[in-house]
Amino acid sequence: MTVNVSERPRAVHGGERPVRSRDPGWRIVAEQECRDLWVSGRGPVLVFAFSVLLSVMTYLAGTNQVLNFLEQREAVNLTLQVAVAVGVLVTLVVSADAISGERERGTLESLLLTPVSRRAIVMGKLVAALSLWLATFLVSVPYVWVLGRGVSIVGPAILLGLLVGTLLAVALSALGLLISALSSSNKVSLAVCFFLLLALFAPTQLPGGGPKGWFGDMLVRLNPVGAALRYLTAVVVNGHDWTRDLSYLVSPLVTAVLAGGALVIAGSRIVRLHGGVSGE
Repeated sequence: MTVNVSERPRAVHGGERPVRSRDPGWRIVAEQECRDLWVSGRGPVLVFAFSVLLSVMTYLAGTNQVLNFLEQREAVNLTLQVAVAVGVLVTLVVSADAISGERERGTLESLLLTPVSRRAIVMGKLVAALSLWLATFLVSVPYVWVLGRGVSIVGPAILLGLLVGTLLAVALSALGLLISALSSSNKVSLAVCFFLLLALFAPTQLPGGGPKGWFGDMLVRLNPVGAALRYLTAVVVNGHDWTRDLSYLVSPLVTAVLAGGALVIAGSRIVRLHGGVSGE
């Protein structure tokens, strides 16, 4: 059901915030979702857990750097990759719960009754999920600076991590929302997203980077997570120019475009009180 936002003001999520007639629908949903995410405590808890993990990784990287096991560029790259990978992970988890979780908690029906289109609902939820990625990345900036201070790589590495991580976060958040909308239950949604993460992240942790040669390189390029992390390594550690290895970003970009496009096109049909695609 799509209701024009110029109709009589109603509230998003049970009367918490009136919908103003001139507000874009996605912004209304995004504001409410961000409020629920950060005020309810889920966002701060996830960010705190992320900061603890990053503190441990930074300590280990700094110790190895002192012991000459890691060069400074490698220490910065390791911390940056952990920041991007884990930040995207928590973003996907929030996306996986965004629709199927509301459906099970009984709050999706009241959201669907607000004068906001279903397409605006998924876009607002996507923006809210990305706010968690931005928060985790901001937390990681001091860690990268501490490990890389004194070398010129810190500024470019932070900017590169923000751009590549945001592209990856958009891609996986959109995938998470699609899975959440189409899943029959929240458990199914979270389980599918967990196995998706396992399939995407496991190859990046194989000894020696996995298979070698053209076949191994093709597998890396087809994996949006592996390709994004390989691009970061090429620039931060190997000192390549930003434009030299842009082909590694094709997979994350295609994933973001396809998943985001599917949300925009099918948004009015997949946000339903029951999982699946509406035939109406």
